[in-house]
Amino acid sequence: MSIFEYNGSALVAMVGKNCFAIASDRRLGVQLQTIATDFQRISKIHDKLFIGLSGLATDAQTLYQRLLFRHKLYQLREERDMKPQTFASLVSAILYEKRFGPYFCQPVIAGLGDDDKPFICTMDAIGAKELAKDFVVAGTASESLYGACESMFKPDMEPEELFETISQALLSSVDRDCLSGWGGHVYVVTPTEVKERILKGRMD
Repeated sequence: MSIFEYNGSALVAMVGKNCFAIASDRRLGVQLQTIATDFQRISKIHDKLFIGLSGLATDAQTLYQRLLFRHKLYQLREERDMKPQTFASLVSAILYEKRFGPYFCQPVIAGLGDDDKPFICTMDAIGAKELAKDFVVAGTASESLYGACESMFKPDMEPEELFETISQALLSSVDRDCLSGWGGHVYVVTPTEVKERILKGRMD
């Protein structure tokens, strides 16, 4: 078993019309044993920027603390919030810095940039960025997420339709992966509000 699969995870971010959604499962396991069913994988950096960390849960928590610290320093120095593109470069640099003993995380970054244009990206454990215009996925359920998102995604969705699409994609994908699941956690972010919803899924 790969160290990335030790805790199990499923993460997906999707772009809509001047909005984005980011969703994750809620299971924390140790291989096939479930430890918690309310694990938080998605974290807020600021009102228009979220990061989801799949992979090893301990490294995800450590990395999130470091990123929050760096963002607070940036806010103090620049007196503004970081743009999603800048934040993606920061995450990439922090991961690459530790390339010889990496954080075993695959981050998914989603945010609203200039003119409320949605930005999503993911990267591997040493910070190689993968940018996308439609959706990005990460975690142990990533293969089935690719299939579900590929068939369900359409451009310029409104927030409610985007929520429905990302939720269906997530729930149908985690049912095909035994290391992730146990419900879902979805954030839909528009220029004016952030909606957070908990999904109920199969409890096995």
